[in-house]
Amino acid sequence: MIETGTPSMFGGTEPAHCTVCCCTLTNKILMVLFMVLLILAILFGNLVTLAVILGTKHFKTSQGYLKASLAVADLVVGIFVVPVSVYAEVYLMVTDSAPEWTSYNSQSVNFHPCNIIGPIFAGCTFVSITTIFLLTIERSIAVLRPLHKDSVITRKRTMILIVLSWVGSFFLAVSPMVFSSEIALEYNSCSRMCNYALGNIGEFPSQAWNILLLFPVFDFTLLGGTVVINIISLSSIRQHSRRRKHLAEAECQSTTKPTFSDIKAAKTIGALTVAFTASFTPIAVFVVGNVLGNKWCNFSFFAFWILATNSCWNVIIYSVRDQKFRLRAHKLLMPFQRKDSTKT
Repeated sequence: MIETGTPSMFGGTEPAHCTVCCCTLTNKILMVLFMVLLILAILFGNLVTLAVILGTKHFKTSQGYLKASLAVADLVVGIFVVPVSVYAEVYLMVTDSAPEWTSYNSQSVNFHPCNIIGPIFAGCTFVSITTIFLLTIERSIAVLRPLHKDSVITRKRTMILIVLSWVGSFFLAVSPMVFSSEIALEYNSCSRMCNYALGNIGEFPSQAWNILLLFPVFDFTLLGGTVVINIISLSSIRQHSRRRKHLAEAECQSTTKPTFSDIKAAKTIGALTVAFTASFTPIAVFVVGNVLGNKWCNFSFFAFWILATNSCWNVIIYSVRDQKFRLRAHKLLMPFQRKDSTKT
């Protein structure tokens, strides 16, 4: 998942930079090893998440479908985005020269891999942000308005919102190329990813800046709203926990109060929000630096790849926070142990 909409390039093509990750052969090997391990972690974690959610009746809820959508977005990053970077870097190590397509932007050739990978990376990032926002809304209704949860949150409405989030996110991802002829895509030698860049002009025109600024505005708006809603929900949970200590148990179990599972789920979504916000913050700093004229090549690599690693964190958070998810995942991964236990 990523914020590829940052104006990280100030020229159509640039020579390869000696960044902290790629100056020596050892660093190059470590970088490729990190990318390969990241692919494996993303694929393993999100496939387990999908297997648990779609294969267990307990998780086939509105919240479960939103988590499945989030897992699919992360899975796409592991299948399409990161492998392109691995290919480019391995090719560079083996032949001592980068693939030819990395030397040109998408306006210089008829077909450029970044024309596909760039929007996929950006679109999946937007899907992740939108889905976390929807998860936060869903949990806030369950916590703040438990009596209205079943009538407001339905599977049909959730599926419609998921489809709209994917369509809207990918429309936003391709909008720079649709609405501006100056914006292209290229494989950036700093971030080691497909990023939005200039075409064949020397500096960003105001129109291109306005289009690219849609990306951080969209991200900051949704993340800011998500954080605020989480604070309200968690504050309500804290007040509810205090009341439980002073009320009789019968009153504590009143249907007007959120259930324990709703509270637990709200805290899990809060943890997801914190993880995504932390991984997105370096990109936000990088955007501001670019606006001020700083290229920050080394920082570019760390900012983009810190965000990419967020694609494998969700399953860890679910496993730590949700006991039912953890037990179901354990059964899926330990089939032989399950057979032995049934015999005894």
